[in-house]
Amino acid sequence: MILKEQILKENSKSNTIEIANYIGADPKKFQDLMSLFLGNDYRVTQRASAVVGLCASNHPQLITPYLKKIILNLKRDVNTAVKRNTVRLLQNIDIPASLLGEAADICFKFLESKQETIAVKAFSMTILANICKKEPDLKRELQILIEDQLSTGSAGFKNRGQKVLKQIACY
Repeated sequence: MILKEQILKENSKSNTIEIANYIGADPKKFQDLMSLFLGNDYRVTQRASAVVGLCASNHPQLITPYLKKIILNLKRDVNTAVKRNTVRLLQNIDIPASLLGEAADICFKFLESKQETIAVKAFSMTILANICKKEPDLKRELQILIEDQLSTGSAGFKNRGQKVLKQIACY
């Protein structure tokens, strides 16, 4: 399979699953996927982001060598699908101490942004809650940001926000 051609073939769940199954637990194939995901072609990065997320879910060990690049990629002007799929996968990853600061800064910016999508904000809240387990000093800042947006937030934001507030209250 030629990854780039298959990614561009169609934007569907079945194609995403087919590519993820092809990659399996193979680090070389995953490296090829990561090259496409971290590239500059809008359509390719957008579609590759879903495959990266599925591969990381199926084989979490594949993502570890790329965590720094994935987190720093969020500082670039990436499309919404890349942001959404990246923060979705990061909420289920144990982020190493050396990357906690970068991840927290990025997620706080996403959460503060009035232009950010609800999904990106919701996943960012979960990442920040996970970070607060290791860095409890950030708990108050997260609490304030969530509470400030609860009254005007969407149903999805309110739901996740209330869950996160309960979660961090235990730290």
